[in-house]
Amino acid sequence: MPSSQSSQAKPGAAAQWRAQELLLMSEVMRLIGKSLAPEVVLREMLHLMSELLGLNRGRIVLADFVGDIALQGLADRKPVARAAGAAAPDSAIRYAYGLTRAEMARGRYGPGEGITGRVLATAQPIIVQDIDAEPQFLARSVARAHLPPDTVAFIALPIELSSPSGREVIGVLACHRIRSRDRQLADDVAVLKILATLAGQLLQLQALVADKTRALEAKNQLLSRALETAAARYGIIGTSPALLQALSELERVSEATASVLLLGESGTGKELFARAVHLSSQRRDQPFIKVNCAAIPDTLFESELFGYERGAFTGAQAARAGWFEQADRGTIFLDEIGEMPLAMQTKLLRTLQEGTIVRLGGKRELKVAVRVVAATNRDLAQDVLAGTFRRDLFYRLNVIPIRLPSLRERQQDIRALALHFLSRTNQANQRNVNLSPAALARLEEHPWPGNIRELGNVIERLVLLTDSAMVSGEELARFLPQETQSQALNQTMTQPAGQKSAAPPVVRDYQAVQSHPAAQLQQALKDHGGNQSRAAQALGLTVRQYSYRLRKLGTHNVDNL
Repeated sequence: MPSSQSSQAKPGAAAQWRAQELLLMSEVMRLIGKSLAPEVVLREMLHLMSELLGLNRGRIVLADFVGDIALQGLADRKPVARAAGAAAPDSAIRYAYGLTRAEMARGRYGPGEGITGRVLATAQPIIVQDIDAEPQFLARSVARAHLPPDTVAFIALPIELSSPSGREVIGVLACHRIRSRDRQLADDVAVLKILATLAGQLLQLQALVADKTRALEAKNQLLSRALETAAARYGIIGTSPALLQALSELERVSEATASVLLLGESGTGKELFARAVHLSSQRRDQPFIKVNCAAIPDTLFESELFGYERGAFTGAQAARAGWFEQADRGTIFLDEIGEMPLAMQTKLLRTLQEGTIVRLGGKRELKVAVRVVAATNRDLAQDVLAGTFRRDLFYRLNVIPIRLPSLRERQQDIRALALHFLSRTNQANQRNVNLSPAALARLEEHPWPGNIRELGNVIERLVLLTDSAMVSGEELARFLPQETQSQALNQTMTQPAGQKSAAPPVVRDYQAVQSHPAAQLQQALKDHGGNQSRAAQALGLTVRQYSYRLRKLGTHNVDNL
């Protein structure tokens, strides 16, 4: 297979060919500057070889292991042996121009098979001056009958890659060429050597990027898995920085015995965090008792928390252990601690200091080992200044304060929370409602003054009331509380007698504890003949919310208002 020149360039043609070569190189470099994707650059390079230099049916044949390099990178791959007698890898056409898909699919070569297989095995370029005179030329991809009747040459050069063991042949750059042309064959070979080097460097970059990308992805997966595991361990959904900060503080104090005070707006998941404090401690196998201080009437506080002896009061026919006694060796969660009356605060402080309780009607002290987790959405420091909360109790509870972020500070968690509530509500009600991307984006834009509780309520109402299998952003809007709804509700009490009120919205707006003054609550109850359900509906409250506000007034009797 001699490589002597078979044609001579015509006078003046050399400068024209040189301009074509420079144009090809500049275009290839421009492509590499825009993209490092081999499928983009290499195929266009083969196209330019054909259009500008007449090097037709160009193809890049790559060894099978190159696919592993792209997926795994260089670091984890053992180089292919190049010792004498070692078998070369199988190879196949990966990129081509001027070949059909069927022709590319036929272009597969075993170790040392044909001209292409030999170049891959020996790492030496091969120039076939006349494919009809070369018995090892297989014409596998394109049948000879489909090629020009002229004498056809075939040029194949190795593509090399730098590996830990040195230079390694990973593929072949090859093309057909009409032998009789007014261009030096040596010039074509010189250009092809440069292009083969560029192809190798491009594939090298792809392998290096695969290494870096894989390492970063592995690191991100480890971090994400650690964060998600920490949150999932406690049933907490989300990975926002604000949430993870609170979780980090929680885990740092998990083994301590000091009291924990959870601060934050209503609906931020204080009970879930209190349970997380319990589960992350050595008390996890002991009782976890939760107490809503806002739901206990003042007269029952002591008996609920500390229990009572038989005969302590009318109806006390048997002794009963209180919540503190039931939580012995475990954790007690005092929710809405700011609603505890002053008289009870004094008794709670003594229990925290002494570690003992006395049942109502009892005379002996009982030892209890309880960790207290308290929660409030009130500003206890302001309550201390106002005289409604004991200073010494505040300091006792505020040993480890943890602030829980509002949903506004956890915007990236809204989507995950919404899908969680959606799945849970669908299963509970045997529905199959889904949220469109626009609806999820709308949820992320909402301010959520009621935080996670409000989000869960909106999703539940949506599942129960919608007729759509896929809820759009427009349909979702009618389930979201609007600012105008609060204004309309506040105008209810100022309407003239006999005038009908507008129909209540599909979703009641979130109402803060101090949302309605005492006079408004009293007037609503009078206007509806003492019916709390109707009074609550008129004010846009649930019966529970309305009853709670009435209890804070110290009366349930409309005649006393």
